[in-house]
Parts: sequence; C-alpha cells; structure tokens
Amino acid sequence: MPIYRAAWIVPIGGPPVRHGWVATHAGRVIAVGRDGEAAPGPVASDAVIDLGEVAVLPALVNAHTHLELSWLRNRVPPARGFISWVSSMMRERMQASDQRDEHVVRKAMGAALAEMKATGTAVVGDISNTLANLDLLGPSGLAGVVFHELIKFRATDPEEVVTDAERRIEMATVGADWRLALAPHAPYSVSPGVFAALRDRRRTADDTHTSVHVSESADEVEFIDRGSGGWQDLLKRLGAWDSEWRTPNCSPIEYLDRLGFWDDRTLAVHAVKASPEDLKLLASRGATIVTCPRSNVHVGAGDPPVAAFYESGVNVAIGTDSLSSVKDLNLFSELAAMHRLAPGVEPSRLLRSATINGATALGFDRDFGSIAPGKRAALLAVSIPSGTTDVEQYLVSGIFPDRIQWVESCQPS
Repeated sequence: MPIYRAAWIVPIGGPPVRHGWVATHAGRVIAVGRDGEAAPGPVASDAVIDLGEVAVLPALVNAHTHLELSWLRNRVPPARGFISWVSSMMRERMQASDQRDEHVVRKAMGAALAEMKATGTAVVGDISNTLANLDLLGPSGLAGVVFHELIKFRATDPEEVVTDAERRIEMATVGADWRLALAPHAPYSVSPGVFAALRDRRRTADDTHTSVHVSESADEVEFIDRGSGGWQDLLKRLGAWDSEWRTPNCSPIEYLDRLGFWDDRTLAVHAVKASPEDLKLLASRGATIVTCPRSNVHVGAGDPPVAAFYESGVNVAIGTDSLSSVKDLNLFSELAAMHRLAPGVEPSRLLRSATINGATALGFDRDFGSIAPGKRAALLAVSIPSGTTDVEQYLVSGIFPDRIQWVESCQPS
C-alpha cells in the first residue's frame, strides 16, 4: 500500500490539502489525508513515498478532440472566419498527397495519444468519422468515448442513416476502457430527421452519451435563424443541400431543444455564440458545454464567453479540439487560456471543468475526475515552485509537459 506525500494534494472534491498524502492499493485510492493524520492500516516504512514540491491532482479529461485529424497538425492555417477555415481544412484533407497514407494517419494518431498521456490526460471524448485505427486506443493507457460522428444534411431515410451507423459501431472494437456512441456533427450539417432518429434511439438506451458542435460561429447562428449566409452556399457547392429544409428561425441551441436533443448526457461543444437565454436553456436541461478556446480563435470563431458560461450555472467541461486547429493537446494550456479570458472565475471551478465535470459528462466519473476512496489512482504530480501558497492559481497559469509526471511512475523500482 504505497502512500504518496506531497506539498499539496488537490482532490477536486474539496479544498487543496497542504502537506498531505494519498494512500492507494491495487490501482485505487483508499484514503486521502494531511500530515499528522493516521493512514489506514499498518504502514511499512518503505511504503511512504515523498514526492516533494509537487501538487498531486487527478488526471485530466479532454472532453473533445478529433484524433483521426492529428495528421493535419500545422497544415491548416488560422482563418478570419469559420467557413473559410472549414474550406481550407476540407481542401487539405482531399488534396494532401499523403492523406490516404494509412501509415501517416496512424502514426500521427498514435503520437497524439502519447502526447495527451504525457500532458496529464486520462479520459478522452474523441470524434471519429472513419472509426479507423481504433486498435491504438487500448494500448494508449487512456480511457474514453469514441463518438462516431454523422454528417448528413440531406437524408431521405433518416432511420436508415442511423441504422447504418449503428452497424458500423457494432463491427468496431475498442479497448476495455473505451466506449462507442453516435453523435451528430452540427445543426448545419445534419438533417432534423437524423437528429430525431438519434434522439429516439438514445431514449431506449441505458447509458448513451452524445456530442454535437453547436453555436460555434456567427455563420451558423445566421443560417439557423434566417437561412442565409455561407453555410447554404457551401452545402450547395458540396451537393449536400436539401431544398425541403425549412429555416427554424431561432438559435441553434433552441432549434435542437425543439427536437428534444438536450439532456444530462449531451455535450454541447463550443457554444461560442450562445446567448444568455441559450445558456439558461442548456443549464435547465443538464447539458454540458465543452469549451475549446484556443481552437475557437484559430478557426476564426472568436473567443468563447467563458465567464458567461460559469455565470449561467451550466456545466462546463474542456476540450482541446483537434491538432488541425490547435498546436498541442496539453489541457493545462487550455486552462491557461480560460483563465486569461475569465480571470474572475475561481481557479477551483476551472480545475473542476478539466477533471470531474468532463468525467461526468462522458460517463466516467465513477473512476476518474477526483481523488476519492474507490476511484482509480490516476494521479498527476505537477512540480510547483517552492513556497507556492495558491496552488490552484498556479495550476491554471499554464503547465509545460516537463513539469508533469504520473504518480505511478514515481514508485521506486
């Protein structure tokens, strides 16, 4: 039974503990305390491992990324508008000489998984159109959900669209710590019939989480509210326009609410252009916003209203988005961006978003997201400056990979 002592224990479920310890057994946390408090059971002298000037906290949760796009790293430049960025990304995917090179795609995905692990992530919400290279997930040491994403704006048979996707999921295999689920892409790329079919399937499932990109850009808001703007033009150029589609004349978030889509197992990704009324609606449905601020700037969507998210009372989780729109998958860098955008939000709330909120939103909160008895001992040791008095403030200031270590690797060999 190793007992890890540290300058700080940050359990997430309670305030930080100065000069504390965590006791583990068989890969699970069995107790948390502070110096002077007795550990459970007899403790051998060599079982106490002093980690020194570090903060021990639960591993992080990256609630939104696209691992299959990792090969696009540094290939799609920043844009001033979201549709311009999407067009550039699509051209790169279709025209790049190596985009069909399985070795390139597979190697990049493997490197992305390793990068997330090295920067303290344990649980992932991944978006996949292809369901390719899923065999890499199990050996990565991570856990998570693969959301098989549907894109179908013109759908003559929505039920069959969903049934076909379910067949693909049934044929796919992932590691023991991974799950598969269906997810619609966005209101401008998925028909209302497909949204309704997905909603109905989820109502008969025991535990089905889902995700959707929503209110990401001004273009999307204009399209759903007035039926005008760049999305209709792009859909027509792609041959995907549905002449039967009728403008909802409301916000994208209200539109999906009319379709009965929101509940406490739904991730609303981005929400950059969500209004106060939209945020109130999401909060009332128990949905979780997943914010990806660095990516939002890169793709031309702008800064998300992070402070408004927290003021509304909606659940907030954090994602990096894909390496096609962000320079790295370090969730600590995302925390720093959020802290810059919303300096008035308490660091403790930001840290909850990077841990327990994401774990809950993805359905992994029984094992991850906080340091508590019974949960997995997926623990990070982050080096901190000597004399740090506000450890939570430090943890949201931007932590580089060389300051992050997994506690399990600190055990003497």
